[in-house]
Amino acid sequence: MNILAELMVPAAVLGCGLVAGIFFAFSTFVMRALGRLPAKDGIAAMQAINVTVLNPWFFSAFFGTAAACLIVAVSALTGWNGAHEVYLVAGSALYLLGTLLVTMAFNVPLNDRLAKVDPASTNGAALWAHYLVRWNRWNHVRTAASLAAAVAYMVTLR
Repeated sequence: MNILAELMVPAAVLGCGLVAGIFFAFSTFVMRALGRLPAKDGIAAMQAINVTVLNPWFFSAFFGTAAACLIVAVSALTGWNGAHEVYLVAGSALYLLGTLLVTMAFNVPLNDRLAKVDPASTNGAALWAHYLVRWNRWNHVRTAASLAAAVAYMVTLR
């Protein structure tokens, strides 16, 4: 493994852990709190969150971690020596597929649909009930994937 990839492993551990923590918070209390609000208020709050999350800090953590994972995966695959690389590739796959891909394929489209709805409408309330179940289900997946990725990477830091 080259020196850049060796530097990326600790960055990937930290990034995966940070992203897992963000998603864990949503899975364990943020979405539950929003779900307890009247539909129009929950929708409005989540719409505000979905706009606010589009910032350099979150993008750096989310996409910077993806970049680190990609560098680690390529390096591990091109310099394969055994068990160590299995964990590196597994950590990369968990984050890139279970976190990044799940976000883009499932959570973002749900967010896009929610952004278009009037919070006070009947359509809004129906969408919100569907959104809470589906968005949370996929959020649990990406929480577990990013946490498992951090653990896979940590195994290699001996």
